[in-house]
Amino acid sequence: MIRECEEHGYFRAENCPFCGEEGKYIMSDAEVERIGRSLAGILRHGKYGLEMDSQGFVSMRDIINTIRDRNPRMGWLRVRHLEALINTDPKGRYAISGSKVRATYGHTLDLDLNLDCRNIPEMLFYPVDRDEAESIVKEGLFPSDRAMVHLSLTYNDAVRAGSVRMDDPTILMIDTEACIDAGFPIGHAAKTVYLCKEVPPEALYIADPADFVYDEQEDDRF
Repeated sequence: MIRECEEHGYFRAENCPFCGEEGKYIMSDAEVERIGRSLAGILRHGKYGLEMDSQGFVSMRDIINTIRDRNPRMGWLRVRHLEALINTDPKGRYAISGSKVRATYGHTLDLDLNLDCRNIPEMLFYPVDRDEAESIVKEGLFPSDRAMVHLSLTYNDAVRAGSVRMDDPTILMIDTEACIDAGFPIGHAAKTVYLCKEVPPEALYIADPADFVYDEQEDDRF
């Protein structure tokens, strides 16, 4: 659930992680899940046809009105509820600018996200099916069900991302300097997510699991 501490703001827990106060109740887990799914549909995929600018931003007021119109039981929804959900999202899925919000990644829409391309790590990672790894390294990495290739910050992030879709993903390493030099800039989209139009073969390598330590107990951040 989401609560609000008078001193430290919104948090997702029973008590404020900073002062231990119970705080004011904002939303249940079920409500967070329901609103989050609506946000993803609107901001990532253009569901309901709301007005969206070239960088993917949509008016929060338009989103609220649409959700309430389609679900009368959500008549309580206000801007502060969206702000609480967005500001406490552990994966950084959304970004607010003034009175508008956009998804930071996961788009199937072709947008000009204007991402920060500075201070990109030397190496990023991407999960693939074991049977496809060799061919991808030879031919390059292209978007599949999304508008851009989504790269992970760490080996562990890539394993977690890939495990959603496959049992035992093979992890590719991306030499970001080689990718950028080939004419494919990489932008920082969210906490552990980077985006690129495509990754050329000369920037791709198959990671050796022996070189990395995967901790299944780590918090899921992707």
